[in-house]
Amino acid sequence: MIQDIEPHVYRNEYMPIPPKPDSYVLYYKGANTLLHRTEEGIEFPRFRDLEPMNPKIYEDYTYLFSIDQEPYYLIEQIPKEQIPSGFMMEHKEVFRELDPQYKAFAGITGYQLYRWYRSNHFCGKCGAVMRKDEKERMMYCDKCRNMVYPKLSPAVIVGITDGNRLLMSQYAGREFKKYALIAGFAEIGESLEDTVRREVMEEVGLHVKNIRYYKSQPWSFTDSLLMGFYCDLDGDDRITLEEDELSLAKWIEREDIPTKPSRASLTNEMIMRFKNGLE
Repeated sequence: MIQDIEPHVYRNEYMPIPPKPDSYVLYYKGANTLLHRTEEGIEFPRFRDLEPMNPKIYEDYTYLFSIDQEPYYLIEQIPKEQIPSGFMMEHKEVFRELDPQYKAFAGITGYQLYRWYRSNHFCGKCGAVMRKDEKERMMYCDKCRNMVYPKLSPAVIVGITDGNRLLMSQYAGREFKKYALIAGFAEIGESLEDTVRREVMEEVGLHVKNIRYYKSQPWSFTDSLLMGFYCDLDGDDRITLEEDELSLAKWIEREDIPTKPSRASLTNEMIMRFKNGLE
C-alpha cells in the first residue's frame, strides 16, 4: 500500500526546525502539486531552487514531517513566475502510481496537511484568526483558546464473502470506475463492527456475520483512516442497491475477479487477497 515505504523511515513528530537549502518544499494549489518528473521518478523542489527568486522563502514555511531524516516543509505562496524550470503542477491522483513510492507518500501526506491548514485559518468557535502552535501540530485561537488538531475520519472497507464469491461494487457519480468494496465512514456512538453492518445494509441490503478485522491504512486523499474487514454473508444473497451511492454491486467468483494488483490502496490489497485464495 502507498504508506509501505520501508526501508525508508517516516517520522511525523512536529519539529518546527528551520529549513536548510536542500530541504524539500511541498507546494499545493487546489488539488494540484508542484513536482518534476525525472528518469528516476518524481522530484519535489528544494529551498535552494526557489531561493534565487524569493529570498524570503526562509521566513514563511510550515514544518510537516521527515523521511529518512530529510525534512519536508509546506510553502503556501509561490507566484507563477517563480516556479523553477522543469517543474509543473500536477493533480494529486498521480501519487497513486508514480515512483519512488516514498516520495509519492510524502506528496499525498503533505496534501492532507495542506488542506487541514487551509480549512482552519479562522476559528470555528469565535471566528478569530488562528495561529500555528509552536510546540505541537495544532491551531490555536488566542481569543477563545480553542485548539484544533488535524482531522482524521475513521472509515471501513468491507470484503463480503459467500464461499467462493466476493461482493464487488462500483461507485455512482465518480470518475473512479474500477471495482471496489463496500465502504463508509463510522458515525458517532458506533463501533467499527456496527459500521460494517450498517454500511452493508444501507448500500446493498444484506446481512453479514463473522466480522473479522484485517488491516488499516492512512488514506490522505480523503483525510481518512481506513480499517479493512472481511465478513460472511448471513442469509439471503439478493442485492438491494443504494443507487445514490453505487452504480453496480454483484457477486463475482474468485477466479473471475478482473482486478489487477495495485500498490496504492487497502481495497485493492483485500480484493487481491481473496482472489489469490488467502481469505
